[in-house]
Amino acid sequence: MTPTRTPALSLADAADLNQAPIDVTAVLDHLTREADAAAATSIGFPGAVDLDQTEVMARLGTRLWNNIGDPTDPGAGAHTRALERAVIAWVADLLAMPADDRWGYVTTGGTEGNLSALHAAHRRHPTARIYYSTAAHYSIPKAVDILGARAVVIDARPDGEMDYAHLAAQIRKRRRWPAIVVATAGTTLTEAVDDHTRIHAVLNEHGVTGHLHIDAALSGIPLALDGRLRFDDADGIGSIAVSGHKFLGTPTPCGVVLIRDSVRVNGGHVAYTDTVDTTITGSRCGLAAALLWHAIATHGREGHRWRASEARTLAAYTVYQLTAAGWPAWRHPHAFTVVLPTPPEPVRKKWLLATDGDTSHIICMPGITRGQIDAFVADIAATAPPRPILRPRLSPESPISTLRH
Repeated sequence: MTPTRTPALSLADAADLNQAPIDVTAVLDHLTREADAAAATSIGFPGAVDLDQTEVMARLGTRLWNNIGDPTDPGAGAHTRALERAVIAWVADLLAMPADDRWGYVTTGGTEGNLSALHAAHRRHPTARIYYSTAAHYSIPKAVDILGARAVVIDARPDGEMDYAHLAAQIRKRRRWPAIVVATAGTTLTEAVDDHTRIHAVLNEHGVTGHLHIDAALSGIPLALDGRLRFDDADGIGSIAVSGHKFLGTPTPCGVVLIRDSVRVNGGHVAYTDTVDTTITGSRCGLAAALLWHAIATHGREGHRWRASEARTLAAYTVYQLTAAGWPAWRHPHAFTVVLPTPPEPVRKKWLLATDGDTSHIICMPGITRGQIDAFVADIAATAPPRPILRPRLSPESPISTLRH
């Protein structure tokens, strides 16, 4: 007689806290197995996987590290503000941000960084219109809505870069109001980089005051390592947000926001915590600051430059291999992101890609291997090739487009 096999519980059923007893080990094992199984085909989203954070997690991951309040607060209890300040200083120095006009903190990610920067800009310019392109990250319209501000959406070109002529036309119509302009350094789908010098020129041409914010969550650190993104006085940037779990590969979502100290409104003192309330969140994750510090400390500028160079080399290889297989692909010269027509469903089911209609992308972040790319190309080649598409015309005058990798 064939024994009856009991069907395995789904993860949702196994994790149900209303059942008893709960097999905690089984739930954790399930999560680990799923993540391990998906890792080999996860090439569509920007999280570096080459950095080892085991030491930090083992030594600090079993207790609460709360960086509540401003990073400069002395604080009490277990916190990592000294590491947070070191991270802020490193990123600010990398971007050549003036030492006498800088402030920032470790955030929960790019979304909080954008909200924090736009909140500071909007408090300084409450009647300003906030301009952003159709290729901007979804966190930007969300932040505008939270702030109750007026938005002006600017066209993006087919390659993802902002349409500066359309920006100029919209600024011209609204020149009586200040302008808060959001430029993107690494758009979500194509990793396009808006030229902040051209945006600044548009504002100057129309005599409009305001604030220029850079959402650099994806490409900010790699471009700064190349000297292609700077936050000095000549560039007219008021704030910038970068991600920590993308290029720097932290195992928890986080980021860094930098804002010129001269544009901020100082927060109030909170008596019972004895801290100054300057951040979007109250309690803040000190473990994230430690993970960022560790990623920087163990590699330094040169190590991270090498990581960026290797990732770009792999991206160029990916474009070549896909094109050779009869599947048209392209990338911006600085980018880790490779854009291609959306593959057939069997390929999409196997590979974790980012897809928007008939366009998809893969991101050759540090840690992605040639073996993974070769396997993906082989699966693509086994399908009927799509109708060829033309590569979007890239901006020849953009300083970013001159980067050769």
